[in-house]
Amino acid sequence: MSSDLARPVIYPDLEGRTAFVTGGSGGIGAETCRWLAANGVNVAVGGRNAEALERVVGGIAAAGGEAVAIAADCTDAAALDAARVAIGRRFGPVDILMAFAGGGTARPAPVDGTAEADWRSGIDHNLTATFLTVKAFLPGMRERGAGTIVTMASTAGRQASPASSAYAAAKAGVIMLTRHLAAEVGPSGIRVNCVSPSAILTGRTAAMMPPETRRAVAAMHPLRRLGTPADVAGAALFLASSSASWITGAILDVAGGRLMH
Repeated sequence: MSSDLARPVIYPDLEGRTAFVTGGSGGIGAETCRWLAANGVNVAVGGRNAEALERVVGGIAAAGGEAVAIAADCTDAAALDAARVAIGRRFGPVDILMAFAGGGTARPAPVDGTAEADWRSGIDHNLTATFLTVKAFLPGMRERGAGTIVTMASTAGRQASPASSAYAAAKAGVIMLTRHLAAEVGPSGIRVNCVSPSAILTGRTAAMMPPETRRAVAAMHPLRRLGTPADVAGAALFLASSSASWITGAILDVAGGRLMH
């Protein structure tokens, strides 16, 4: 199943709420923005590529949804504060925070072959970016006594894999940050959960992965296919909705059965 054929699940309680999705310019983040908009959510689409952001926003508008592009680097606290102000002026306070931004320069390599700059880049663009995003929007949620936060991990942060050590450590850190935060802010009426995907066939992955590799990776998963951005978007919307109202601190493995606990 490809993501462009998947029909968004509708959660009526999401209508009229405001969401900020970092990493929203493509892949999982963009698909999540589209699913949120299909649910009547006002969507602030965050990312660093202004042209890509406008494409996502344009697609949402063409489908009848409400969205605005927010250009921001999630490793920059000042940029995130400016994003919060801009979103507030356009839509009001953020009810749903999807901290999905990631990246960095770290590539798979032995630990002793990993440059310090790549290590710091992997940690900053995945873990620190999540921390700073949450830090910018959490005070408003505490003040209102409500809000939902969904973070983005990876199976690389759940078990050893060929991924870079920096990326794996950062994603493991996101998992513990999620749990720590959920315990801390639960009494304030805020829920915090995490989606943790395995191999997802985004446009970027498709361009880098030849068909024979796709088949080999799919065979590693009991469901015998790669995941799609829609698979992750569906999980994220469930966690943001009132259908998950008694779920917090959970790590939802969107992994086709490759990781089981």
